Amino acid sequence: MKKLAVLFAGAALMASTVPAFAGDDRPIQISELPAKSQEFIKTHFAGVEVSFAKIDEELFDEDYTVIFVDGRKVEFAKNGEWKEVDCKYGEVPEAIVPQPIRDYVSKNFPGRKIRAIDRGRRDYDVELDNGIDLEFDMQFRLTDIDD
Repeated sequence: MKKLAVLFAGAALMASTVPAFAGDDRPIQISELPAKSQEFIKTHFAGVEVSFAKIDEELFDEDYTVIFVDGRKVEFAKNGEWKEVDCKYGEVPEAIVPQPIRDYVSKNFPGRKIRAIDRGRRDYDVELDNGIDLEFDMQFRLTDIDD
């Protein structure tokens, strides 16, 4: 019985300390971003004023987020690669969207703009300006449409 009580006490202690290490957001300067992220911003968002940047330090990972004054947002992985680009009131810069996805959207949704793109480990999620979400696998084959 004592062993069981000690086991529960240890589990409770671990459960209460793990959240203290997760989700630590703090503001940073653009110069503190990985070089690849800084280059991405200079290339695709030249002349757009940055509102703020932050780092989200998780237990085993860290992500970077850059918010622009006009409402656009870019999220980067630890290595500096972009993970998500969200242009709520505009269009994702064309050069960011892979060509096969651009071709699919222009053929099947003519006149529609890509508002957001999210690159995961196994897929791309694309949001159009009419609210339709498209999901592509890494070979750029359409796998899902959600409206």
